[in-house]
Amino acid sequence: ILNGVEERVPLRMQKLRKGESRRMEMKVTWPGLASYVERWFGETDSDKWREEVSSVMSSRDCKECHGQRLRRESLAVTIGGKGIAEATRLTVAEAAGFFEKIRLSTSDKHIAERPLKEVQDRLRFLVEVGLDYLGLDRRATTLSGGEAQRIRLATQIGSGLTGVLYVLDEPTIGLHQRDVGRLLGTLDELKELGNTVIVVEHDEDTIAQADHVIDIGPGAGHRGGEVVFSGPRKQLQKTTNSLTSDYLWGKKSVPIPSVRRTGNGKVLKLTECRTNNLKKIDVALPLGSFIGVTGVSGSGKSSLVVDTLVPAVEKTLRRVTSSTARYKSLRGAAHISDLVVIDQSAIGKTPKSNPATYTGCFDHIRAVFATSPMARMKGFAPGRFSFNAIGGRCEACSGRGSLKIEMNFLADVWITCDSCDGLRYNSETLLVEYRGKTIADVLKMEISEALEFFGNHNRIARIMKTLVDVGLGYLKLGQASNTLSGGEAQRIKLAKELSRRVHGDVLYVLDEPTTGLHFDDVAKLTRVLHRLVEQGHTVCVIEHNLDVAMSCDYLIDLGPDGGDTGGQIVAVGSPESLCKNKLSHTGVYLKAHMTKRRKAALSQLSKPKRKTSKGAKNGVSA
Repeated sequence: ILNGVEERVPLRMQKLRKGESRRMEMKVTWPGLASYVERWFGETDSDKWREEVSSVMSSRDCKECHGQRLRRESLAVTIGGKGIAEATRLTVAEAAGFFEKIRLSTSDKHIAERPLKEVQDRLRFLVEVGLDYLGLDRRATTLSGGEAQRIRLATQIGSGLTGVLYVLDEPTIGLHQRDVGRLLGTLDELKELGNTVIVVEHDEDTIAQADHVIDIGPGAGHRGGEVVFSGPRKQLQKTTNSLTSDYLWGKKSVPIPSVRRTGNGKVLKLTECRTNNLKKIDVALPLGSFIGVTGVSGSGKSSLVVDTLVPAVEKTLRRVTSSTARYKSLRGAAHISDLVVIDQSAIGKTPKSNPATYTGCFDHIRAVFATSPMARMKGFAPGRFSFNAIGGRCEACSGRGSLKIEMNFLADVWITCDSCDGLRYNSETLLVEYRGKTIADVLKMEISEALEFFGNHNRIARIMKTLVDVGLGYLKLGQASNTLSGGEAQRIKLAKELSRRVHGDVLYVLDEPTTGLHFDDVAKLTRVLHRLVEQGHTVCVIEHNLDVAMSCDYLIDLGPDGGDTGGQIVAVGSPESLCKNKLSHTGVYLKAHMTKRRKAALSQLSKPKRKTSKGAKNGVSA
């Protein structure tokens, strides 16, 4: 099958005349899968087809260099007892230590002193931005967005340029609070060199260190887009219509739970986990509770949850095997009815995918339009209002609303369709209205507006309500999925799960769900996650956000550091017990954070309440 084969296949045929039959042989030629894949992989421009073909292809180390990429002559050269392949297999921290110990002779200094200093400086910059756990040979395609951004930042620090405007979009993504401090020190270095640094951030420590704060709001979507405040951080406290100010100074906050759940008495236990840098650790997750997995960057959180726990549960529940997960045994999986992993991967790659289609509410909306008098008169079924089906959609753009222009060596560009002006449908379909709105008008609605518009339709309203609950009321129903951030995509997936009627105990796994979220959105998210636990499910989150960590019932803290010095369990238990553990970096920062939150809550309680005047109506204070 792989290489092509020609063989004779016996075929028994029955002739019409009774009693006569004969055995015939038919010559069949199979082109072979390998030649088919090889030909099409080289010719096609379709990303989807390339992805499908890639699923039957695998990469192997070169037999000549064994994956080291260089010729034998190059690999034979060593410095400090290591060849270039060995040196690049080290982590940033290990490489920094190795090159610091190298001592050059007088003659070698003329050749290698300057390059050695450059190597040492660049490794130091990578350590300062919190990337000491990365391997030097790590493929760029496996880096997260935050890691790639910090590598570019380290490169800029090393350049020593002045008079440059640097713009960073949420550089603290994926960083532990300890590493955030290092990053802020690096940004200060850039400023001291005479540069200007603009940072788009939600992190409290980053806002506290800023010289000038610009707050955009007051809300999201059409309720935002205004400069609420611009000036020194201390003056932000006086701003009355800023949600950011309310959370920074404790007027609003994520509440610390008064009672920690102990679970339903059942436990999911993994033994001798050794995936990546995990050091044969045993982990027990109390089911029926809100579990947080914390630790410094590179400590093994994703290795434990995403690369070990998830494949182990899938192997038990769905008979799906994975060669990457390394562990001895999994116990207690029988207590779980299903596993739901909610990550930040896109919900779709084309303008056809959007929140309405992904959550399933668009099916119900199309059914509503099909019941309108005009649709009945014309005989339009729900399928007529689908932009994926021939009949009701605009055929010029195939219902996308935009056309893709391939730019060859540049990124593809999408332009609005001239035939339908981006409405996706043909003119006859747009004649049908429901309560004065066409199907195209509905897709342009914000989710919060659509919730009010379809409030009488329970199935639609239930899905819309969950989207609003997770803080996505500002998104448009038909907003193309390729314009959504990773955090938005993750919350849409969460809303879809919340709107389902699930039976049994489900294990929900989320990887850093607070990415890109404002303090107020974090508060909404924690309420939603607690709601899942109250329904009898188990929620496990990988998280650095201290508000989420203090909201958990049970924490598993990994460390003590990243890379080879991580992969161990530092502490387990409630957030309060973690705060008492001096070996836990998370515990140190969590203790300070919870103390601050408690003080803010007490100060708000001690403030006198504003009195309402006798003439005030509808709860408006005097």
